[in-house]
Amino acid sequence: MRIPQERGGWWHEYVCPAHGVELLHDGLLTGSFPVGGARCPYGCQVDTPAVRGAWTVLAHQACAVAIRDLALADDPDGHAQAAALLAEAAALYGSLAGEHGGSHSWMLRGRLFHQALTEAIWAVHLGRAVWALRDRGVSLDGGVDAMLDSLVEAARQGRETLLEQGKFTSNYLAWLDAAGAVCSRDPEWLTGEHGIHAHILAATLADGWQWEASTYYHSFVLRACLLAIDGIPGVATPPEVADRLTAMRQVLLDLRPDNGELPSFHDGPYRRPGYDAELAELGLAPADLDTADASAGLLDQRGSSSERSERVEAPVIVHPDGGYAIVRAHGLTATLAFGPHGGSHGHYDKLSLSLYGKEVSWQVDPGQVPYGHRGWRRHFASTAAHPTFSVDGLDQAECSGSLVSYDDHSVTVACDAAYPGVTATRTLRITDDGLVDEVTVRSEVPRRIALHLRPSTDCQVVPEADGFATRWSSSEHAESLQGRHSAGGATAILARSGPGTADDPQRPLIHIDWIAEDCTEVTFSSTFVA
Repeated sequence: MRIPQERGGWWHEYVCPAHGVELLHDGLLTGSFPVGGARCPYGCQVDTPAVRGAWTVLAHQACAVAIRDLALADDPDGHAQAAALLAEAAALYGSLAGEHGGSHSWMLRGRLFHQALTEAIWAVHLGRAVWALRDRGVSLDGGVDAMLDSLVEAARQGRETLLEQGKFTSNYLAWLDAAGAVCSRDPEWLTGEHGIHAHILAATLADGWQWEASTYYHSFVLRACLLAIDGIPGVATPPEVADRLTAMRQVLLDLRPDNGELPSFHDGPYRRPGYDAELAELGLAPADLDTADASAGLLDQRGSSSERSERVEAPVIVHPDGGYAIVRAHGLTATLAFGPHGGSHGHYDKLSLSLYGKEVSWQVDPGQVPYGHRGWRRHFASTAAHPTFSVDGLDQAECSGSLVSYDDHSVTVACDAAYPGVTATRTLRITDDGLVDEVTVRSEVPRRIALHLRPSTDCQVVPEADGFATRWSSSEHAESLQGRHSAGGATAILARSGPGTADDPQRPLIHIDWIAEDCTEVTFSSTFVA
């Protein structure tokens, strides 16, 4: 293993400019950018300053994780190797002067990387390695202490900048606090006025959701909080903080369908191996993930309340503050999004419906590509990319919906701010015949109203006298899904090939728009049976 000797850039630019997919993680532990360029799964090789900088970020992070794992494992030879690598990392960090000069103007800047956020994550890995070795009595180079002191001071300065900007609830601050806590073992980073305990309560909602209501950033903040708490042994976690941490994990357990694939609401990857490893730390990795992560099960180690949270098996679960409803019936898990927009990570997807089977994800939130590809980023944030309603082919406004009612067999949500003069309601109802989905849209003037079906599998559309049927299937599983669809008036179907989910925009999927032209009111009714 060789640590790169260059500063890193912004990892979100590690994306193919042609295909929008994340480039392959080749050679991250070699210290050298791949000869000929970073490979794209579609055969491209990309070598630009931005991609080189992004690869260097990923390489530094991969080395930090490897050093952490060597330090945490029970292997004296590995401990010696980790100590040597920490000395090398400390020498590199100590040789750098000032902030990274290549950072974008909007970034909270780091020294080794464009972003202080990225540097804080790197610092957490190295800080855990340092204390694991020290707790075993391993001697470390004097430069390692200087590196930790510098990382703590950088975290403090970054936090002060965010506080000056009024951003105490930022997910950046969670990781800056975590870096300060893990690198210093000073309880102030947990218990202080702006420490992790206060941040958890300020940045999360009463139902446990992190305020952005993004599945990825929710788990991102939860990991930072748990790592911070785990990094300072002996500090009691206040009961209200422990309860909120448990509620945060409960949110993910409630969302998780039988096939283990968490919905990717708002910004965040649809699929990514690195994300799977992060979820493994929370005990939420996909069932088929083979991980030897030494930090797995953080919530079970520290920070949680005494009762282990488990998935609630009620047929209807509502997260009223984050704005999600989960309905389980007829072999399906349906998730309905109606809550706050989500700030800078929000998508234009109010009243979006995702459908999951026992093994197959039938219709999903498509997730988001690395932010360095602006074109695909715009698409995956758009209304057109989501299984929701649209008017005149336009994006919804940045808005929130509302919870109208729910009981043990149905839930109704609404939105009246997505388009001027337009109101919409969506009801999921468990019946003997299947899971019924009814979407009613009303407009003050005639508009082109569409409901989007966005299958993430093969799907056949079969016109019928009173509407149409859909037949959903998977080449990998025997499971199937049947849909029957009808409306209270004249409608048309537009079925065409469209982009795949954000992990692979080039994979063609069928996009179905169910359209009522020149319409002031329409109800789209569907019944799904797995």
